[in-house]
Amino acid sequence: MKTIDELLAEGVKGKRVFVRADLNVPFAKGTTTITDDGRIRAVRPTVAKLAEAGARVVVASHLGRPKGTGAEPEFSLAPAAARLGELLGTEVAFATDTVGASAKETVAALTDGQVAVLENLRFNAGETSKDDAERAAFADQLAELADVYVGDGFGAVHRKHASVFDLPARLPHAAGYLIATEVGVLKKLTAEVERPYVVVLGGAKVSDKLAVIDELLGKADRILIGGGMAYTFLKAQGHEVGISLLQEDRIPVVTEYMKRAEQTGVELVLPVDVLVSADFPDLKTKAPADFTTVAADAIPADQEGLDIGPKTRELYASKIADAKTVFWNGPVGVFEHPDYAGGTTAIAQALVDSDAFTVVGGGDSAAAVRILGFDENAFGHISTGGGASLEYLEGKTLPGLAALEG
Repeated sequence: MKTIDELLAEGVKGKRVFVRADLNVPFAKGTTTITDDGRIRAVRPTVAKLAEAGARVVVASHLGRPKGTGAEPEFSLAPAAARLGELLGTEVAFATDTVGASAKETVAALTDGQVAVLENLRFNAGETSKDDAERAAFADQLAELADVYVGDGFGAVHRKHASVFDLPARLPHAAGYLIATEVGVLKKLTAEVERPYVVVLGGAKVSDKLAVIDELLGKADRILIGGGMAYTFLKAQGHEVGISLLQEDRIPVVTEYMKRAEQTGVELVLPVDVLVSADFPDLKTKAPADFTTVAADAIPADQEGLDIGPKTRELYASKIADAKTVFWNGPVGVFEHPDYAGGTTAIAQALVDSDAFTVVGGGDSAAAVRILGFDENAFGHISTGGGASLEYLEGKTLPGLAALEG
């Protein structure tokens, strides 16, 4: 995989460099206020270095899941472009379309060292199309806007999309600083692991994590389970889980994984107590919640588990304490509500207190550590791509990385 430093050594002055970034940031509901600019900050080094070298930088990204039938204002990248400009300390031009008149005019007007952002790539159906010809046609249009391609949107490399997979084949290409960093970190979680290797998996659905559990059963020393997915494991053990999140159709495979963990010597650790309530919390007002703490095998039939309990927090912290490598993906409770943020806070603090190489695996976990006020520098690495990280750990070939290696 060619690096951006090799590209810079060849010279990019005056060249139009297309940077496929990941500016898919969250907004406060119903507003254009960015609540977490981590992904924009993550691509800044690549964009800044190219601009300093005299490139004419064309930044492109997706945002959300628009229908692909044209512009949808709530998914506009304009706020992200403005924030990128603030981080760069310079004006960033914004094209109001992806490959139309505005994009062509905006790119043509760039001078050496200037930066532009295109509108949301997913406003064009060709970006995400499963039809190779339609995707290729859109990639051809994007290629007309650039001389060189730099892939730096790690959060999208597991998608076979036009700007991620097809476009690099049409231009000289290299990996940006973010992707190089992410791949280096993932190698430390797969090929170059220091042990004990502890994995913390949370989130709502166990189905989202089954493939990575399958892979990690042969690689991790301990797997700690939390979040909504934990209740499928508890149910598989024969426990009542009340009205907690449950995927009954996954109980057979979860049961098999628990048996495999025992056979292979992998310590699979489940909650011993949970916070339960009959009412899901009001996440908008964050009004005080009515909850009780019960043993994990004593959840009332009319209650829902919403966070790991204090004994589980202590247990999990002890399982992390002697680790040399820790990977965490998925909050272990409804952290958006202060009464159910204790478990996720405890996991984050355990990582901070550990001497291990700690990786926060993107998505909600990355958002949680920022929302809960943790110093990002206290972790070994905070990934920008939860889905991409998981698929890499599952052993899958990621289309965006394969394209950059080609």
